[in-house]
Amino acid sequence: MADDFDIGRIDDVIHGRIRLGIMAFLSGADTADFSTLKARLQTTDGNLSVHLRKLEEAGFVAVTKSFRGRKPLTEARLTEAGRTAFLAYLDAMADLLPTR
Repeated sequence: MADDFDIGRIDDVIHGRIRLGIMAFLSGADTADFSTLKARLQTTDGNLSVHLRKLEEAGFVAVTKSFRGRKPLTEARLTEAGRTAFLAYLDAMADLLPTR
């Protein structure tokens, strides 16, 4: 057992499956619209909305709402704080693994 094992370093805001998926997808994309995120994460409108709001409240994701023609368009992107938090999350997860 490693002396530096600290489960408390895992960010609970990011750690949920859908929120982790949002963060991972947005880390490789400049922005993503709601429909794309919904399809890629295989979730419902309501579920995705709740998780995006949680990440937005934490300052990790910026959500913009506009119109494309007459159709509403919701887009999300990682903020700098979100990118930093995601990298810290990945580092914390890696630190939980035993070294060989």
